[in-house]
Amino acid sequence: MSGTENDMLRLRVAQADMIADDIRAFELVRADGGELPEFTAGAHVAVQVPNGSLRKYSLCNDPADRDRYVIAVKGEDPGTGGSRSMVDQAKVGDDVMVSPPRNNFALVKSPAGYLFIAGGIGITPIMSMVRHLAGSGGRFKLVYCTRNVDGTPFRDELAAPALRGKVIIHHDGGDLARAYDLWPLLEQPKGQHLYCCGPRGMMAAVRDMTGHWPASAVHFEAFTEPARRKPDDRPFTVRLARSGETVAVPVGVTILEALRAAGHAVPSSCESGSCGTCRTALISGEADHRDLVLAEHERHNTIMVCVSRAKSDELAIDR
Repeated sequence: MSGTENDMLRLRVAQADMIADDIRAFELVRADGGELPEFTAGAHVAVQVPNGSLRKYSLCNDPADRDRYVIAVKGEDPGTGGSRSMVDQAKVGDDVMVSPPRNNFALVKSPAGYLFIAGGIGITPIMSMVRHLAGSGGRFKLVYCTRNVDGTPFRDELAAPALRGKVIIHHDGGDLARAYDLWPLLEQPKGQHLYCCGPRGMMAAVRDMTGHWPASAVHFEAFTEPARRKPDDRPFTVRLARSGETVAVPVGVTILEALRAAGHAVPSSCESGSCGTCRTALISGEADHRDLVLAEHERHNTIMVCVSRAKSDELAIDR
């Protein structure tokens, strides 16, 4: 997501509190105390962090709040150090540029209720959902997996008596053998909508376990993009079946980027393989699927062009 000088908001850091190991919560407000653009549960904003880069953070407060945005930022940042700079350098009284809220992970109306699965800092968009549903009497169950107690933001709120029976907090100590067994919850779809956010490995496992669920009932939010290149990546071409045009896709460039560079308008939103906006029909060739959206039975004739690549020399897509 990108922001421009015309649509970014100048907000002030009103609070900056450590809420878990290396995780700081920031309350952002207008300097004049005025209302902020409204948002819905699951929304995120882009923040220009102290090192100058733009980072996406989910809003974790109740959407009923109109006077503040609350984000929680984990200092770990294997990329350019943007989140690290936010945790270490942003302080109360600082002004930061923030985009209006945007939502690729919105709650869909679900009379049967919701099942939330969160891992680590992936709790942030789901906290907004929990607060919204708890305040409106909505039905939900949350499974929240972290390494340990000290690395669990919002643990006191989620352990409150009002949420007893609705929230399971599980610590695995970083040991896969102690991971929470999600299969009993996912084996039989019960009409709920599932929302999952956390490490890509966890989300991939949930995707695999929900292949028999209706695709429209399973929702993912990814905070990180898959690796832009893997050791065995190689260039390939994409053939546009309607025109016969071919587009080269080099290593380190996505199909989406290559198509746009060739002058083609392609819809997208998350660009991390989790929202489904760039879903494209695959006509021939063998895809290297790297998304979190497609069920196994969809993979022979569909591709998410924002993240996936090719195992064959050429892919033909319906464009």
